[in-house]
Amino acid sequence: MSCPDCFKGAIHDGKPTGTVIQLHGLDVYLAEPAGGRPPRGLVVIIPDAFGWDFVNLRLIADNFARKGDYRVYLPDFMNGKSAPLYLLDSMKVLTSKATTWSDTLTKPYHVFWVFYGFTTWLLPNRFGKSFPIIKGFFEALRRNEAAHLAVGAAGYCWGGKHVVLLAEGYKADGKPLVDVGFTAHPSWLSFYNEIEKVRVPISFAVGTADNQMSLEHAEETRKIVEAKPDGQKGQVRIYQGYGHGFACRADPKNSDPKGAEEAEDQAVAWFDKHFANIAY
Repeated sequence: MSCPDCFKGAIHDGKPTGTVIQLHGLDVYLAEPAGGRPPRGLVVIIPDAFGWDFVNLRLIADNFARKGDYRVYLPDFMNGKSAPLYLLDSMKVLTSKATTWSDTLTKPYHVFWVFYGFTTWLLPNRFGKSFPIIKGFFEALRRNEAAHLAVGAAGYCWGGKHVVLLAEGYKADGKPLVDVGFTAHPSWLSFYNEIEKVRVPISFAVGTADNQMSLEHAEETRKIVEAKPDGQKGQVRIYQGYGHGFACRADPKNSDPKGAEEAEDQAVAWFDKHFANIAY
């Protein structure tokens, strides 16, 4: 379970406008529709390795709430053990060409801290441990806040695999835990058996330069999800030239932010389409 690109990218500018609450035993960042409007559905963001307090993900939560009139939850599924932000700087050093002796001499330092940061994040957040926590939150949500509302799940990188796993058809009180899913550049998927097991419509956003979901994987995934019956049929959108992490960690100063913006709109359009047909 290794993905160097999962720890590369940039911290985005902006100030989140939501609040922090406690819900079903977890700290949760909450973004609400503007103007006190009632939510059209609930969206739960399952984050990348940098977790619930990563400003990039909180800004996405705010945008989902604003664009779709959703109530958006970004829970601390990692229980305070998200990846440290210094990994972004260290990975930038390690993947850049050394131009001075100082650059060369500091690389071992960054190698050590990248290894340390990765292993201390991975051990408590391996999928066998994290998925029951996430599934339990969705079960509690369905029985309470989502008893009469549609539920969408949006996952990035590490969170993307959890969206696919949740879509296998789990239920609470006779209702699916997740009505619809979206994932951008999911990591560590098992091709193609996990895709075959999906029973909920999922929209995938994948770059052609993604090291976790190759173009071949994306095209085959598209064939599988588009062949599913109505009510389960998914979609795959391929973003030319974009790499892993583009939807939530792209550096707007050094790369085109258009892909991230379009992936965000892709998610909102997918949730809108499916929420409109769900009533409990």
